[in-house]
Amino acid sequence: MADDGGKGFSPSETTNGGDNSQSDTLVETKLDLESVSLVPGVKLRPGVAPIKTQYLKKVSKSAASKVSSDESKASCNEAEKKRPVCEDESDNNKAGEPSKKKKKRGMNKARPRAAKLDFSQQLCTSVVKGELCAYGENCRYLHDIEKYVTDHKLPDIGETCVNFEKYGKCIYGITCRYGKKHISQNYENIVNEELYKETAPSMTRTVLSKELTFSLRKKQYKFPKADTFLAQLAKVKAEGKEYSELGSLQRPCPKSTGAITDEDVIKLRPQEKKKAYKLYLAPLTTVGNLPFRRVCKQFGADITCSEMAMCTKLLQGSMSEWALLKRHSSEDIFGAQLCGSFPDSMSKCAELLQNDVPVDFVDINIGCPIDLVFKQGAGSALMGRMGKFEQIVRGMNYVMDIPLTVKMRTGISDKKTSWNAHKLISNLKTWGVSLATLHGRSREQRYTRLADWEYISECAKAAAPMPLFGNGDILSYEDAVLRREQTGVSGLMIARGALIKPWIFTEIKENRHWDISSNERFDMLQDFANFGLEHWGSDTMGVENTRRFLLEWLSFQCRYIPTGLLEWLPQRINEKPPPYFGRNDLETLLSSGNSADWVKISEMLLGPVPSGFCFIPKHKSNSYTETEG
Repeated sequence: MADDGGKGFSPSETTNGGDNSQSDTLVETKLDLESVSLVPGVKLRPGVAPIKTQYLKKVSKSAASKVSSDESKASCNEAEKKRPVCEDESDNNKAGEPSKKKKKRGMNKARPRAAKLDFSQQLCTSVVKGELCAYGENCRYLHDIEKYVTDHKLPDIGETCVNFEKYGKCIYGITCRYGKKHISQNYENIVNEELYKETAPSMTRTVLSKELTFSLRKKQYKFPKADTFLAQLAKVKAEGKEYSELGSLQRPCPKSTGAITDEDVIKLRPQEKKKAYKLYLAPLTTVGNLPFRRVCKQFGADITCSEMAMCTKLLQGSMSEWALLKRHSSEDIFGAQLCGSFPDSMSKCAELLQNDVPVDFVDINIGCPIDLVFKQGAGSALMGRMGKFEQIVRGMNYVMDIPLTVKMRTGISDKKTSWNAHKLISNLKTWGVSLATLHGRSREQRYTRLADWEYISECAKAAAPMPLFGNGDILSYEDAVLRREQTGVSGLMIARGALIKPWIFTEIKENRHWDISSNERFDMLQDFANFGLEHWGSDTMGVENTRRFLLEWLSFQCRYIPTGLLEWLPQRINEKPPPYFGRNDLETLLSSGNSADWVKISEMLLGPVPSGFCFIPKHKSNSYTETEG
C-alpha cells in the first residue's frame, strides 16, 4: 500500500500531530515507561496510554461508561431477548443461589448467533452454475430463478464485482450482490472468456478433490508410511525400549524406473531445513483467515500459517476444517498448523498433507490454552505429556520430507518454577524438529502478564543450533529490534501486534514509525473486504461472512492509537487509551471501542446490515465499555 499520507519517525524527529496546526515535540522513544508517573501537563497512571492533551475528551467516567454501554448494547437487546434459553442456563440462577460473578476476560459464549438461512429461499447451486440438479424435485433449495429475483434476492450493494473484474467470471452468478455488470436481462451470467482463461489458474480453490474427500470419509485412503511407523512404535513399546530407537527407522525404498535417486532413503537433516531470519505472522484462530493474511503479506509478512486445524476432523474429510488450509498465491512461505493428541492421527494427517496439500511446512500446536482442547490432551496439554509428544514428533518427522515446526508456550502453570519449555526445546533438536516458536506466557497466564523475554532468551540459547522464534507483546519496530538484539532469537512471530496494526511488518523492515493516515487505514479495510468477497463469496452468505470476520478484526484494530496523537513513542500493547478523538472524523470512528461504530464501518464497506443484526465480539476483552477519564 502506498505511503501517501503517512510519515516516518525516528526518536529524534518531531511531529505536528498530523493536523498541520500545532507542533509538539516528541519525548525520547527510549523513555522507560514503567518508571514514569507524571509528565508535565499529563496525568499518567499505569496502563494508560499518553495521549496529547489537545486530543483528550473531557468525559466523566460514569458518563462515558453509560454512553458506550448504551450504544453498543441497544441493538443487541432485542436479539438477546429472542435467543432461546437453554435448560442449563435457566437452572443456573435458581432462587436462593448467589449468581456467579461475570468474567471480564475470556470468550463471549452467550453472544447471539446469526440466524440460519431458509433453504427454500436460497437458489440451488446447480441452477446458479447452469447445471442439472442431481436431487431433482427432492432438492430443498429453490430452482425458480425469476421467483428468487423478485421475491427473495436482496438489493445489490454495488455495481462492481471484484470477482468479475479480476477473473472475468463470478461463480456466484445471479446470487451475486454486485452483479449489475455480469448479469444479463435474461438472468444469464456474463463471462469474459479471454480474461478468465488467463486468470483462472491463480484463483484460490478448494484444497481437496471430491475423490479424495470421499476416500477419507469412507476410510479408504492409504497411509503406508504412518502404518510402518506405528507398527514399529508398537514393537518398541512392547519391548520396553527407548523411543530414540525410532529415529533410526528407515523408510521402505519403492521400486522405481528411470533415474535412481536417494531421496526416498536419505532425509534432510533438521539443520538443512532451517529458515533464515524472517517475520512470521502467527496462526490465529478466527481472525487469522486468508483475507487477513493477504493484507499482512502486502505489508511485508514473510511467513504465514493456516488457522489451527484439528487432525481428526481433517482425516474425516470435514470440509469446514479443510477450508482453513486454503492458501493464496501470494503466500510464498506457507504452513499448516495441526492440533492433536495421539501419534496415529497426527502422523497420518502429516502424511496426507505431505502427499496432497501444497504446504511448505507443518506446525504442531502445543500452545493452545482452550479448555476443550486441553481436556482432550492436545494443545498446551502436550507440554505435560512428554512421552506422547515425542511419539507424535518422531512419527510426523518420519512420514514427511518438508520441515516440521512446533509452536509452544513457556509452560502450563502460572508459576515460573514449573515451566518446562527449555527442557522440551533441548529434546526437540534430537527428535527432528526444524524450528520452534515460543510464546512468552504460560497457559494459565493467558494475557494477564507481559511476555517473559528473559525466559525466551534462555530457551534460545538452549535451542541452538535449531532456530527459535520469539513471540509476545511486539507492537513497534523498537520492540522488534530490542527483542532480537537482547535475546538472540532467530526470528519474530507477531500475533496481536499484527491484528492491531498490520503495517507493523513494514515498520520493522524499514525501522520507522508509520503515522498512517485514516484514509490509508480505510483503504486497507476495503482491501480486506474485497479479499473476503473473493474468498467467502459475493452472494449474501459471503457478504455476511466477510462482515463477521471484518468486525472481529476491528475489535482488535480499534486499539491502535495514531502515532501523531501520542506524547511519546512507541505505543505499548498493554496500555489502554483515555477517551480521545482523532485528527478527523474517520480517524475518530476507526479508533472507537464501541461495537456499534464497528458495524457502521462495515456498512460503509459492505452495505447495510440485515434487519435484527447484532454483533458482540468473540473475546470479552475487546468489548470494554468502561472508559477511564
